[in-house]
Amino acid sequence: MTALPQDTSGAVGSAGGAAGYGLARYLVVRFLLIVPTVLVLVSVVFFLMRATGDPITTAFGDRLTPDQLQERLHRAGYDRPLLTQYLDYLRAVFTGDFGTTATDNQAVSQVLRTYGAATVELSAFALLVALAVGLPLGMVAASYRDRAPDVALRLFAILTYATPVFFFGLLLKLVFAIWLDWFPASGRASIDVQLELQDRTGSTGLYLVDALRSGDLSAVADVLRHAVLPGLALGLLVAGVLLRLVRTNLIGTLSADYVEAARSRGVGPLRLVTRHATRPALVPVVTVLGLQIAGLLGGAVLTETTFEWKGLGFELAHYLTVRDFAAVQGIVAVFAVVVALTNFLVDVVAALIDPRVRY
Repeated sequence: MTALPQDTSGAVGSAGGAAGYGLARYLVVRFLLIVPTVLVLVSVVFFLMRATGDPITTAFGDRLTPDQLQERLHRAGYDRPLLTQYLDYLRAVFTGDFGTTATDNQAVSQVLRTYGAATVELSAFALLVALAVGLPLGMVAASYRDRAPDVALRLFAILTYATPVFFFGLLLKLVFAIWLDWFPASGRASIDVQLELQDRTGSTGLYLVDALRSGDLSAVADVLRHAVLPGLALGLLVAGVLLRLVRTNLIGTLSADYVEAARSRGVGPLRLVTRHATRPALVPVVTVLGLQIAGLLGGAVLTETTFEWKGLGFELAHYLTVRDFAAVQGIVAVFAVVVALTNFLVDVVAALIDPRVRY
């Protein structure tokens, strides 16, 4: 008696629907986590800043009469109950109103627009350096496990990660800007190029993009020369982390059964690494790379200060010095949103690479 063939299309369809539902549910949950993440970060900054006292009393307490000081505190709202200040601050932040800086009386949103592009550009340069250095060197280290190249690269990774970014930046300036005079020591571009790019209609604030749009190759070269040292100083910090992570995960996947099977079929070492072992090893790398975005933003504060790169990190250091509550809180809030959104995008990429992440 001949068995009739079974129709498996329904099972396949239900499996595909379940997978799609699992992915959608995972992404919705991860997206909703952005709100509490940002809320916690901005709340911590708010209360930490208030714990140091108000900036008006610190700056003018010995130069104003008690009545004048009280009048200024009332005008700024610092004499209201702390909970009232906090709720008003949250209401303003979630409507996009970050207030006005106390030191130079400009809208915090304007500060974010003016200097945000510089930080984005520096972070992009640093990320390119990290990927260009960390990924291939991690593959090389895994291929030469416990041999001389592996030992040297592991030492390199430890040094780049352990060296403070501002100290590494000062060393780069000393060697390549002062001794060898290969690159500029500070700034985002030469004065004439900077003025030309800022005056151009439709300027994005991203100097490399604006220089490419202008078609001026000398301006492009000038912007890139100014970006080399700060990009290296910040990028190598992350490159060391990626190198060690790629090495560790590739060593694990190179010993997997399917890789051993490919090796037994005569597949060469290079092809084993690039075609068979790399993709499974990338899931934790992508996840950690997202977490390193926070490290890039934190390192940007020191890097921008070291190289006088006028971005949000440079301005944050300035406003922290003068204890400008509104400016510090606004910049940190933007950093928090960027980090939260980046981690969400990393979760999306990880779920697409490895379906096991969705469940």
